[in-house]
Amino acid sequence: MNSCSSTRGVAPLFRQMTVVGVGLIGGSLALAAKEAGVVETVIGVGRSAASRAIAMSRGLVDQVAADLASGVRNADLVVLAVPVHEIVRLLPEVARLVGPACLVTDVGSVKRSILRAGDSALPDGRFVAAHPIAGKEQSGPAAARGDLFRGANWVLTPGERTRPEALELVAALCRATGATVLQMDALWHDEVFATVSHLPHLVAYALMDTVLATERGEERIRFSAGGLREFTRVAGSDPVMWRDIFLMNREPLLEVLAGYQEALERLAKAIREGDGAALEARLLQARVAREELAHRS
Repeated sequence: MNSCSSTRGVAPLFRQMTVVGVGLIGGSLALAAKEAGVVETVIGVGRSAASRAIAMSRGLVDQVAADLASGVRNADLVVLAVPVHEIVRLLPEVARLVGPACLVTDVGSVKRSILRAGDSALPDGRFVAAHPIAGKEQSGPAAARGDLFRGANWVLTPGERTRPEALELVAALCRATGATVLQMDALWHDEVFATVSHLPHLVAYALMDTVLATERGEERIRFSAGGLREFTRVAGSDPVMWRDIFLMNREPLLEVLAGYQEALERLAKAIREGDGAALEARLLQARVAREELAHRS
C-alpha cells in the first residue's frame, strides 16, 4: 500500500459531478466536495423522491434527477454510490450515456469485481475503483455530513488500464474531503477487508440471530448491557448493502470465516475440557492484540 501524490489545490477539479445514490456516503461526498469548492455543480441521482427531496433540502446537491440518463448527461465525473451489485450493473449503462472525457469512480467496499466491470465498460481507462474507509450505522441522505471523510483513508485500486491522469484527479477529489489517499491491489484489498470489515459485520449479524433464536430471546435482549450493544453495533447497518458485499466478496470472506470458526472451536474445546490455562492464554493473546489496535486508532 502506498500513498498517492500531493493535492492539486482548491481550484475546481470538475465542472459537474453526478453522484448516483445520495445516501450516507454519496451525500457526504457531494457535500464535502461542495464545501471544498472542488466541483462547480453537483447533481444527485436517486430513485426515491423522498431521498432526492432530503438531499436538496439539506444542500447536499445543487440539482436532482430521477433517471440516470438526465443525471449524467453533462457530467465530467460520475460517482457510483450504490450497493456493490448495483455498481456492477450500472457501469455499462453509465459508459453508454456519458461523454468521451467523463471519468467514473465508485465507493464500493469490494474492488476486484467492480474494477473488472469498470475496465470492461470503460476500456480506455476512465474508471477509477475506490473505497472510502468511513461510515456509520445510519443510512440515507439525512445522515450525510461534510466531515465524514476527514482523517479517514480513501483507498484507490487502479488496474493496468487506469489512466494516471484519471487516478490523480479522483485522488485530488478524495484529498479535498480531508481523506488520506492510498493505493492497493484490488485482490489484496478484498482479502484485507474481508478480514477487518466484512467478517466483523457478518459476526455481529450472526450474534443477533443467535440471541434471538434462544428461548425467550427478545426478553433476554432487554437485559443486555454494553457488551451485546457495543459488539453488535454494526448490525444496525443497511442489510441490502451488506448482503451484496458478503455475496460479491464470497471467496475471501468464506476463507476468513473458516478461520473464525476454528478459533471459536479452540475456545469451545478449552471450555469443554475445563482447560483454564489454555483458555486464559487465548484470551490474553486477544486482549494484547486489541490493546495494540486501540493504540493505533
